[in-house]
Amino acid sequence: MKKAKEDGQRFVHRAKKSLGQNFLNSEHVGEQIIDCANLSGMDCVLEIGPGKGMLTEKLLKKAGKVIAVEKDDALIPFLQDKFGAEIASGKLTLVHDDILLCDLSSYNLKPNSFKLVANIPYYITGLLFRKFLEEGPQPSEMVVMVQKEVALRILARDKRESLLSVSVKVYGEPSIVTYVGAGNFTPKPNVDSAVLKISNISRDFFKDGSGALDEKYFFEFLKTGFAHKRKHLLGNLLATDIARGKLEEIFKKINISPTCRAENLTSQDWKRLAKELL
Repeated sequence: MKKAKEDGQRFVHRAKKSLGQNFLNSEHVGEQIIDCANLSGMDCVLEIGPGKGMLTEKLLKKAGKVIAVEKDDALIPFLQDKFGAEIASGKLTLVHDDILLCDLSSYNLKPNSFKLVANIPYYITGLLFRKFLEEGPQPSEMVVMVQKEVALRILARDKRESLLSVSVKVYGEPSIVTYVGAGNFTPKPNVDSAVLKISNISRDFFKDGSGALDEKYFFEFLKTGFAHKRKHLLGNLLATDIARGKLEEIFKKINISPTCRAENLTSQDWKRLAKELL
């Protein structure tokens, strides 16, 4: 086989459904992803699922260091060949691992010391957010390709929040960079996509002048509130063994309607309510 960098088109790889592989084939969309990440030579970037390296190549031109984690055995030799010079120079670290199981401490990825930029397998979207937002190490920002429906749910432009949207917003500021049609991928998926950017990632939501809020407690409380999304929130929270009278009193104190549902509360509403119920 010729050097992959010189003749990448000769490499034939059948996408694996088991790994959720849909390779981005649009150079324009790739450039949009890179542009919105605002990369400089000082940045370290974590890429998940580099695939055939189209986005990797663009990242290497802008960032100082790229760590690319690829699970697919068949793609590792191709990527090693295509980016041999960058690997040899240390500019690219290619990791053969499952990102959900990978110990990132081995690669000196400290909180807020890197950016996560990737066209991720959609089936791990929720798990990926949990790993990098809740568990850490947290990137300073994330720019990821997700299903359009998921991006819209996170932004909650219809004013209906979800467990996912609140879980993202307590850690950062999500925005949709652009929508991406299914035809921009090989193979073509059954859904349209969106480039989602999460900026200003931190744990500041849980630390303020009124005292720290335990993250584990907050998310357990949040899950209880969203347990039955069509029920009134007050009814869901009765599962916490707090008396209805006390719940009604707290709802009134912080100006939350007793007939509201979990989807009606903002992340700040959830924070106030959680603190009152401590």
